[in-house]
Amino acid sequence: MTPKIKDTEKTTVGIVRTHYHTFDSIALECGETLGPVTVAYETYGELNEQKSNALLVLHALTGDANAAGTHEGLNNAGWWDSMIGPGKALDTRRYFVICSNVLGGCRGTTGPSSINPETGKPFGLDFPAISINDMVDLQKMLIESLGIDKLLSVVGGSMGGMQALSWLARYPEKIRSAITIATALRHSPQQIAFNEAGRQAVMADPNWNSGCYYNGPAPDRGLAVARMIGHITYMSSASMAEKFGRLKKEKARPTKFAADFEVEGYLHYRSDQFVKRFDANSYLYITKAVDNFDVTEGKPLHDMLHGVKASALIIAFRSDWLYPASQSKEILKACRLAGVEATYCEVDSDYGHDAFLLEVDEETHLISHFLKKIS
Repeated sequence: MTPKIKDTEKTTVGIVRTHYHTFDSIALECGETLGPVTVAYETYGELNEQKSNALLVLHALTGDANAAGTHEGLNNAGWWDSMIGPGKALDTRRYFVICSNVLGGCRGTTGPSSINPETGKPFGLDFPAISINDMVDLQKMLIESLGIDKLLSVVGGSMGGMQALSWLARYPEKIRSAITIATALRHSPQQIAFNEAGRQAVMADPNWNSGCYYNGPAPDRGLAVARMIGHITYMSSASMAEKFGRLKKEKARPTKFAADFEVEGYLHYRSDQFVKRFDANSYLYITKAVDNFDVTEGKPLHDMLHGVKASALIIAFRSDWLYPASQSKEILKACRLAGVEATYCEVDSDYGHDAFLLEVDEETHLISHFLKKIS
């Protein structure tokens, strides 16, 4: 029985550190072999003796391994700190939670900014093409290296939800359940278009230099524009209106094209922060992997899921126009046709796609109940 938390007790995992595991190589879907390959990961909670309480958290497009807690000397908490910890949705008194940075990333896992052992220089565009399935294969290698044969659940939103679907379709014997949040079986033409606009913004920056910018100025302006495009799609019209309206800054700069409106200032601030922590080439590679993802592989998904014993929780948000609820309903339909036990929940939220990071109370209720049911 899990002990109750007293009001005076902290509900955070506290100071955490990132771990690294290096594998000799990984075979990629593009036909190339990449090696050596390092994966950055963090863990929260304790693995039980049966090794049956492990949860794998799968991050979205620009996330990383730091899902909860803070690193020593820093104040920023992990990107899903509100959901991971004692008494939270992913209760670290009950579960052993793992989160790794994806293949192709720039936050500790091997990616385009990593050193190519053949040249002694960053890979840049010599880095091979990667896929969502490649990311999952590296995660599977990590889980096996930790001595875990079967995960209690894989949990992810947005791109993380695609990874969860890949686990469900390709390695169902390795998981007891999958939780997908605000995601899709495959990208629509509109979703691909938004990503292509972002990629073109990066590549149009003269500092991009065909990906060879590591010894000089980075293509920050292009990457910032790409991030602005992304942020516009993450919010809903209602959430933008409520947060910014048509408010202007009190001391707008006296130039014709200054960022006078509060919403403009927000986009500039968020993009400026983003370019400080993310690599432009990683952005190109990862967005392309997302666009190329199709869990069905051209086949009816219910045929692929036939006989799968793992259960699924599918969460969508009504105001999410980037990953609309209709795409989550496609996942539900495939699960139902295949006989997979699936629960669908559509949350009434004004936050748009960002709701998967902000609707903490609703997600906590849904996820904690689901996990207790299957534990």
